[in-house]
Amino acid sequence: MKKLGLHIQIFIGLVAGLIFAMLSIRLGWSTTFTVNYIKPFGTIFLNSLKMIAVPLIFASLIIGITNIEDITKLSRIGGKTFFIYTTTTILAVILGLTIANLARPGQIISEQTRDRLMSLYGDQAEQHGDVLQQINQGGPLQFLIELIPENLFKALSDNFHLLQVVVVAITLGIALLKIPLRKSKPVILFFEGLNDAIIELIRFIMQLAPLGVFALVASLLIEVAGGNSPSEILEILFALLWYIATVILGLLLLTYVIYPIILKLFTKIGYTHFFKSIQPAQLIAFTTSSSSAALSVTMEQVEKHLGVSEDICSFVLPLGATVNMDGTALYQGVAIVFIAQALGINLSISAQLMIVANVAISSIGVASVPGAAMITTTMILQSIGIPAVGLALILAPDRILDMCRTATNITGDALVAVLIGSSEGELTEMTNEQLLETG
Repeated sequence: MKKLGLHIQIFIGLVAGLIFAMLSIRLGWSTTFTVNYIKPFGTIFLNSLKMIAVPLIFASLIIGITNIEDITKLSRIGGKTFFIYTTTTILAVILGLTIANLARPGQIISEQTRDRLMSLYGDQAEQHGDVLQQINQGGPLQFLIELIPENLFKALSDNFHLLQVVVVAITLGIALLKIPLRKSKPVILFFEGLNDAIIELIRFIMQLAPLGVFALVASLLIEVAGGNSPSEILEILFALLWYIATVILGLLLLTYVIYPIILKLFTKIGYTHFFKSIQPAQLIAFTTSSSSAALSVTMEQVEKHLGVSEDICSFVLPLGATVNMDGTALYQGVAIVFIAQALGINLSISAQLMIVANVAISSIGVASVPGAAMITTTMILQSIGIPAVGLALILAPDRILDMCRTATNITGDALVAVLIGSSEGELTEMTNEQLLETG
């Protein structure tokens, strides 16, 4: 018998958790059994995601920087590439936040249900106010102070210090490029090994996702319903569907509206030709939920069908698979706002600017394998004081959203490769004739 795909297993876990919660309420089962013997498995899964967040981002960033190798290339093409990647990522997360604030998927949940959620997770939610109070009281340049840790190992041991970890990783990566290779190589090999091991660990942890989703969903719904209100469960499910629609709408706008506008403004490539050329790569990315798995196809399509030179493709696209996650950034923006709304947490402008900074930077460290975005989402939630248990609301549909956002991710990679190729004059003549086609 063929083994079920992980996304199907997770969906089964969601349905099983929902059925268990409904039966528990209908039949009047005590909530004690769920809290004592089922919820711990969800907590273990959640803690596993938190456990590897810092080493994942730290190692991935160092590897991404050191893979560039040539400082001269980094300063010119690399600088240009990083600038465009950063710009599109920030644009994506701002779009996600805007759509989430307009659609307000978490506001569908009633005040009564939200109060119950807050009574369950109020202690964790208080961290949100503490974090923002520190930011607001420190003056206009406090965020710069917060970028530099007093103690690196303390920053690495605390998920609240995401930006500090990122800054240290980037500077260490650049420092490794500046010292002789014979000295930097052992360090780089160590982080490459650590990064590979973490990715394998992610795959192992995600195998536990079906059980984790079942435990998280069952315990969350039973605790929220208070053991006697099935209507509140259906209310949360409706909000979840609205959240899914919000994410997909944002991804469609980014992929098929924002990207074509950028393409039209800065290149002569017709958008019809562009999307037709990268469609095979989009399909691979969609079905595998992995930018790395789609990388070889993306490189072939961009080089042979969009006319970008091999030098540009071999530099920009592998780097993009590591540091350019526009779809993931948009998704995280929507997800964080949704969880905050569901828990009754009001996100101020300062908080949302912190989300932009955290998402834009942490998306660089997202491993290009299925499920990795959930780990950095957990860390971002903690870094701004939102209870990470809110992940229980978004874990179940993550697979289908992962497929959608990965297709957007590799589309963004291809777009940047074309922009860099056009600006460097490295588009092949034969394909240039095709590029003059209008969309």
